[in-house]
Amino acid sequence: MGSGEGHFCIELENGTKLGGNDLGLEKEPKTVAIEDAVRVLLQGLGEDINRDGIKKTPFRVAKALRDGTRGYEQKVKDIVQGALFPEVGLHDGVGHAGGAGGLVIVRDLDFFSYCESCLLPFQVKCNVGYVPSGQRVVGLSKLSRVADIFAKRLQDPQRLADEVCSALHLGINPAGVAVVLQCLHIPFPNPESVFHHHDSKHQGWIKVLVSSGSGVFENENAEAWGDYTGLLKFRGVTVEKIPTRDTMRKSWCPSHGSSLLGNGSSEAVAANPGMVAAVASILGSLGEDPLRKELEETPGHFVRWLMNFQNTKLEMKLNGIKTLLKPNGECSHNHQQMHSELNLSFWSQCEHHLLPFHGVVHIGYLCPQGFNPIEKSLLQSIVHFYGFKLQVQERLTRQIAETVSSISGCDTMVVVEAYHTCMISRGIEKFGSNTATIAVLGRFSIDPAARAMFLERIPKSATSGIL
Repeated sequence: MGSGEGHFCIELENGTKLGGNDLGLEKEPKTVAIEDAVRVLLQGLGEDINRDGIKKTPFRVAKALRDGTRGYEQKVKDIVQGALFPEVGLHDGVGHAGGAGGLVIVRDLDFFSYCESCLLPFQVKCNVGYVPSGQRVVGLSKLSRVADIFAKRLQDPQRLADEVCSALHLGINPAGVAVVLQCLHIPFPNPESVFHHHDSKHQGWIKVLVSSGSGVFENENAEAWGDYTGLLKFRGVTVEKIPTRDTMRKSWCPSHGSSLLGNGSSEAVAANPGMVAAVASILGSLGEDPLRKELEETPGHFVRWLMNFQNTKLEMKLNGIKTLLKPNGECSHNHQQMHSELNLSFWSQCEHHLLPFHGVVHIGYLCPQGFNPIEKSLLQSIVHFYGFKLQVQERLTRQIAETVSSISGCDTMVVVEAYHTCMISRGIEKFGSNTATIAVLGRFSIDPAARAMFLERIPKSATSGIL
């Protein structure tokens, strides 16, 4: 072992943090207040806050929320003022397309923001452009940074577009600014309907397209939009589909539809005022006013979401379900047959960050030739039973494999493919990443050919909720 490796091992043994800012953040009053509130939420879900997997969750959640709303502490002028550069060739007055002072556009900027109605992250693909004026241009990276300031606040799509547009217009003083956002919100699964209708599809992801313009773009029918929308069409964005503002507000966040919230009923929220008060305190710690009109129902919406993942809510759903494979005629114990059930959907909540993750489960098992396969409805019930909890993907995969093996007596292999919200709303902020985990029991653990045969059955591409 080299000296570098030895030093790294010492760091791990001593618990040295690789992020030097964590210690200071952990002691800040805002962080401590959020941690206390998160403990209330965990206890309300029936969790043991001293359990190893949960013990550090309050700090992880506090860190993610504070980082994800850091825009409240940032100022646009600090970014823009030092990034305006003279460009002599630009027209002194209003810019125009096709010559000096023509359109500048930056496309496909990926952000995330926290929905002000439910506190869940939503994805944003931002397209921002401006027409320079006054013989100066702004550094292109600053367009992205200004947009990020407002994305890192509690938002709804239209206000986000308006705030980015207004801030850039005031900071750059151009002939006009145009902003188009494509936003994608996670749907709210319904655990109750999942168990009663095993093949039911989750409600689709909520997608909206919004725009905002100033100066030469202020009128949506202005000629300046022609070049802008023409460039966006190269990226598959059709601006004509933008809905009215009133329509967008009514249809945007699924938390406004109580029927989508499954176990998180209004009665359950009313029975847990401490959890609602804890969420309200989190809003205040992030720099928001919990009494702001748009935030009045947010604590209740978030608690209703969390209650879907309360262990005791679903504990009895699989109680008594014990199914043994039965022969459909003559069977041979000397020959095994592989059965598989693919693309079983699931939803879960990461116990480390209290953020949702979702995806599909593939189950394969070997049983004596001539035996009937396990009913798909039972396998889907097993998947949802372990999914609708505070979880980690590795444990979810293992629990499904062990349960299928237990009720069937078969050699079992399980693959879980998932998209984690925490991958886009904290840390590396990597859009489109997918995590796959495997659990193997019996023959699958020692037979590479059997594993390869099952993996070949899995579809080459999975559905994604990524823009």
